[in-house]
Amino acid sequence: MTTTGLSVFDTTVQKTNLWLKEVMEELHFDDPEQAYRALRAVLHALRDRLIIEEAADLAAQLPMLLRGLYFEGWRPAGKPLKERHLADFLQHVRSQLAGREADDPQAVTQAVFAVLARHLPAGQVADIRQGLPEPVRALWPVG
Repeated sequence: MTTTGLSVFDTTVQKTNLWLKEVMEELHFDDPEQAYRALRAVLHALRDRLIIEEAADLAAQLPMLLRGLYFEGWRPAGKPLKERHLADFLQHVRSQLAGREADDPQAVTQAVFAVLARHLPAGQVADIRQGLPEPVRALWPVG
């Protein structure tokens, strides 16, 4: 089914909807807006804590539409953020959430990490995890 008339756009919309559906399932949300906010918040928190090269490598693995969301508002100067504590990471996530999903930024983070782990190459996930402080790294699914 074509929506935009351009297959590259239709494909990225389909992939993005799949990722949002998976976030919704992980978090038991029934609102795609909540899933969008969750995915965006975690991607931004992750992006801001990776070295620039790793942030760019991650972006290259995302569907085109999510890549735009990922880079939205990015200011690479001063990155990666030097925060080393889980609470700082979760506060960054929480600051971009609204509604029910803001109640548990750790569950939101774990859900998005699970979706990323399913869609990204294992080597990419290992590289991302390696660039994070141990308490944040521990939120990624094992295996």
